[in-house]
Amino acid sequence: MQYRELGNTGIKVSRLCFGTLTIGPLQRGLRIADGARLIRTALEMGVNFIDTAEIYGCYPYIKEALAGFTEKVIVASKSYAHTGEEMEQSLRRCIQELHRDYIDIFLLHEQESIFTIKGHWEAVEHLVRARERGLVRAIGISTHHVAGVRDAASVPEIDVIHPIINKSGIGIQGGGVDEMLEAISFAALMGKGLYGMKCLGGGHLIPEMDEAMDFILAVPELAAVAVGMQSREELIYNIAKFSGAVPDMNLAEQLRGKPRRLHVEEWCRGCGQCVEKCTAGALNVLNGRVQVNERLCRLCSYCASVCPEFCIKVI
Repeated sequence: MQYRELGNTGIKVSRLCFGTLTIGPLQRGLRIADGARLIRTALEMGVNFIDTAEIYGCYPYIKEALAGFTEKVIVASKSYAHTGEEMEQSLRRCIQELHRDYIDIFLLHEQESIFTIKGHWEAVEHLVRARERGLVRAIGISTHHVAGVRDAASVPEIDVIHPIINKSGIGIQGGGVDEMLEAISFAALMGKGLYGMKCLGGGHLIPEMDEAMDFILAVPELAAVAVGMQSREELIYNIAKFSGAVPDMNLAEQLRGKPRRLHVEEWCRGCGQCVEKCTAGALNVLNGRVQVNERLCRLCSYCASVCPEFCIKVI
């Protein structure tokens, strides 16, 4: 496994970060024991970086995975907290539920620009004080927006930026791949630590996963990339790619052929753009949210290309 410094934080992370969203109750919903075992296997294979969030409901998986593990593990979490009091609750919950004395990285979840960052400024100030008290090592934001990366780069209080980036631009808001890469480069020049997310575009790039992984690994400013993994096979493939080895081709074909389904997140607002895009007639809006007819769905992922909220995933 390869490791890199995360900006100027003094934190050294494995290039492969275990993204916990997909194993938790919002997506696959693995049993705690099964999800924890997968995380623990990743740790034993050299991964030292775990990404999660309060909303993911994955603290129990991480707590069990870390129990008895003696090597240093970096954990990043996120919160939608606006106020200092809300952030105090989020931070306390994270530390207590993970049974740790501090959290390595804590982020404001899904920021869009300097305006949303300023709208959460009480929470930022609370994190700054928590960093001074040793409860947090580094603070920052996660974002799907080009402006979020560009604006956060100029905020001195922010240490880390966690942007969406993939070869097809799926889910990037306020620009495309080139604009996001330019913002990432600027943030790195400003000394921010960066680790990417959604390199497989929420699962839509699995048929092109070799090319997608090669693209993300060639972005020099990213210290790490958070990748969701739901099975030992996915973990082994990703370990090989992020270690600079050539993955077993039979394993790659097995992963590409794994049965999957379309998943629509709870925050879908039923705009209907994906319904218009779907030529298979597999989508419709019911009670203000998109519904999927799995019998008709071809998993072509065209719907994801027009979703303004990045609600549609392949799991």
